[in-house]
Amino acid sequence: MIAVAVLILLAMLFAWRRRLRRDSGLTAPLGVPEHAEVVHREEVLYVSTTRHDQPLERLAISPLTYRARGELAVTDRGVALCLDGAPTVFLASSRLVQVDRATVTIDRVVEPGGLVRIAWNAADDTVVDSYLRLASGDPKNLISELQRLVPVAPDTGATR
Repeated sequence: MIAVAVLILLAMLFAWRRRLRRDSGLTAPLGVPEHAEVVHREEVLYVSTTRHDQPLERLAISPLTYRARGELAVTDRGVALCLDGAPTVFLASSRLVQVDRATVTIDRVVEPGGLVRIAWNAADDTVVDSYLRLASGDPKNLISELQRLVPVAPDTGATR
């Protein structure tokens, strides 16, 4: 039984290291620009970052690799995510794609709409979703503040 347990733990270790290597090309932008005016602050639990619209496919994007407590600051230029023990991640409004509610992500299922999902560009054509849970209160006000930062998609003239 001990040998089986050790084999399982080794398989988990090798799988996690492979995931870290796979995602090493993706990084989160660090540092808040000078003179960014804070509009709104919230205490949050950072849950995970996943592939866009694939809430069960975790990405190991540094420094958003592990779950952590922290603070989300909405500024006039974007979103600053200050997690305990990690450098500040700053998502400029030009990187933001979508902000909405979610219920499920890897390792977390909450009441309907209990998570805030921020879709953002990690690379030129790679959109990822980061999930946050507010420490207290309803995320409605935070989501409306964040949605103001999302750039409006250009009108292509196509109709549905």
